Amino acid sequence: MKRRMINSLLVVVLVVVVVFCVPLALVEKRTIVNSAQDRVDAAAVRVLALVESRLAAGESVNTGRVFESQVTEGSYVEVQIPGQQVVSAGDRPAGNHLLKAVERGNSGEIVTVEQSREDVDHEIANNLLLLGVVALLAVQAAVALAVWQAKRLARPLTDLAETAERLGSGDPRPRDRRYGVPELDRIAEVLDTSAERIARMLTAERRLAADASHQLRTPLTALSMRLEEITALAEDPETVKEEATIALQQVERLTDVVQRLLTTQRDPRSPTAVAFDLDEVIKQQVEEWGPTLREQGRVLSLEGLHGVTAVGTPGTVAQVLATLIENSLMHGAGTITLRVRPSGTSAVVEVEDQGAGVPADLGNRVFERAVSGRNSTGIGLAVARDLAEADGGRLELLSLKPAVFALFLGRSHEDTTR
Repeated sequence: MKRRMINSLLVVVLVVVVVFCVPLALVEKRTIVNSAQDRVDAAAVRVLALVESRLAAGESVNTGRVFESQVTEGSYVEVQIPGQQVVSAGDRPAGNHLLKAVERGNSGEIVTVEQSREDVDHEIANNLLLLGVVALLAVQAAVALAVWQAKRLARPLTDLAETAERLGSGDPRPRDRRYGVPELDRIAEVLDTSAERIARMLTAERRLAADASHQLRTPLTALSMRLEEITALAEDPETVKEEATIALQQVERLTDVVQRLLTTQRDPRSPTAVAFDLDEVIKQQVEEWGPTLREQGRVLSLEGLHGVTAVGTPGTVAQVLATLIENSLMHGAGTITLRVRPSGTSAVVEVEDQGAGVPADLGNRVFERAVSGRNSTGIGLAVARDLAEADGGRLELLSLKPAVFALFLGRSHEDTTR
């Protein structure tokens, strides 16, 4: 690219030099020759005037000294007067390329002035040389300008190519560089915008992968334990059938969890809320967490209202409650209490345990990503709150000690009027 720009600008300058300098050289040459010829003609006129004035006065013209002062040095003058000998002054120049002027008087006098073109040719050569030097300097200046301009334009293109290469290699950091060229600045702006968009997409994809991994870990563990129980009870067909049915329901809920995560990722405000029986969701959680609770010697206690019809997505509510129960298992102690109570037009599901509670320095920061009171990922509660809000509810921490988390859900109109 640099070479093309330099060659292009150099060709343009050379064309300009040829178009302007060649005619200028011809005009200058003609001007010098004409000026020299005018001087010779003027000298001939002056000598003729002097000769005529002397003849009119009756004076003789018999020597070249009479008119020698009327001509320039290096010129040859010859005067022919009828009936007299030819009178001359100066040395006749040699060669065929001469400047010559002939003037004739009224009485037949003939004045001839000749001058060598050597001085004229020398002057022409000097002027042409000066013009050539100027043209050469112009070409050199054009080359220097072309090199500078090529570097000025090539450097931003190199930077833009590096930015595009970084984007392709997975480094979406914008460079925020501008070059003072509108077209290049526009390209840089588009690349920076693309980099920011790619960064957001990568962040979203990584967040989705982390959320899915976290949210699926516990249900998969519970499903694995359920299948182990089925294996142990292989001799009792009825029990195997019952456990298999529960396992299939867990698989369906896992599918719903994945679908819900994808839906929330694409459109956080996607409306999927319906009226559902809250007791059924709580019953599912009791069944799913039963083996894990028994293994750890913990108890899940149910309190409060029954037969509540809430508004939301059953799979989402189940996932949020599962996250709260898991959080109590990991960070709490003693009995885990699920309490359902009314709050205005909402139904509140509280999850409480008898552990040490949430540290005071954390407070509601437990819902922030990567914030955890112990060695955990710090993702679960953040995802639970996102799911609850996307479903039209909200998740709050009501008490630090004991730790009480509350899921607020809308209630159907029929349920609130009973």
